[in-house]
Amino acid sequence: MVRKLKFHEKKLLKKVDFINWEVDNNLHDVKMLRKYHIEKREDYTSQGTKIQGSDKKDGFRAQSTALFLEKLYSVGLIPTKQNLSLTNEAGKIQLPTIMLKLRMAQNLKTAITFTEQGHIHVGPEIVSDPAFLVTRSLEDFVTWVDSSKIKQHVMNYNEEVC
Repeated sequence: MVRKLKFHEKKLLKKVDFINWEVDNNLHDVKMLRKYHIEKREDYTSQGTKIQGSDKKDGFRAQSTALFLEKLYSVGLIPTKQNLSLTNEAGKIQLPTIMLKLRMAQNLKTAITFTEQGHIHVGPEIVSDPAFLVTRSLEDFVTWVDSSKIKQHVMNYNEEVC
């Protein structure tokens, strides 16, 4: 006889599939979530995996695939519009990763913290979402907010006038 599960046990087991557990891409997902310090799994799941899961003969799949690839190509996420296999590179153009590339932060965790605290603006708008995708054209406009203490500290270190 098995005892009744408690509330917190039910909540933990709600998203686990004990029948088809092999098909869960859990290990890969966990690696990507840790690598890019993504807190919400919903930020990681992409439309590409949803499109790949639909029926291959479906006309909607072909139409949505073409539209999705066009969007990814225009953003600069993939080099060609050929296939969906390169769509997992979304973490590489998120704002904290671009900040690392521009050497605005020492590691990804501090870049995420700076973004969440509102120290960064992309173009004219202040961005506080670490999942914000930066296009190739906007990479040059990632800067510190003028009122940011971090910007003042960097300018003092570089001996520039505020």
